[in-house]
Amino acid sequence: MNGFRTILLADDNANDVELTLLALSGKGLSNRVVVVSDGVEVLEYLRCEGKFADRKKEHPAVILLDIKMPRMDGIEVLENIRNTAAFKLIPVVMLSSSREEPDMKKAYTLGANGYVVKPVDIQNFVEAIIHVGLYWGITNELPFLESTPPH
Repeated sequence: MNGFRTILLADDNANDVELTLLALSGKGLSNRVVVVSDGVEVLEYLRCEGKFADRKKEHPAVILLDIKMPRMDGIEVLENIRNTAAFKLIPVVMLSSSREEPDMKKAYTLGANGYVVKPVDIQNFVEAIIHVGLYWGITNELPFLESTPPH
């Protein structure tokens, strides 16, 4: 295993997931990317519950969080993360096709570290993901985060 922390990608759109994974791997980003398809799975991952019960107990370098997902949307997940002491400092970057001011304002009010609008153009989408991955996956420094999830 390399020394890079995992990137947690939460998106229910298979095409966006595939493009995101291609963009990250195409630039030689060595971070492992774990993909989940809804907000409930994000919280299960962070809490090491369900299918993630046996995972290594360390927080991801960043959570790339789509807003519109089934079961629990990205805004609800972000609010839950920011209200849980053990997860509060994990960087969260919202990925959305929405340029709606209320969505952006709500995300930043709840403590999002960034908000990236998914460009319609594939090349622009790939470029945006590359920049996000390189910064949050490699460049950004995190303080020590408690690695034991809350029970």
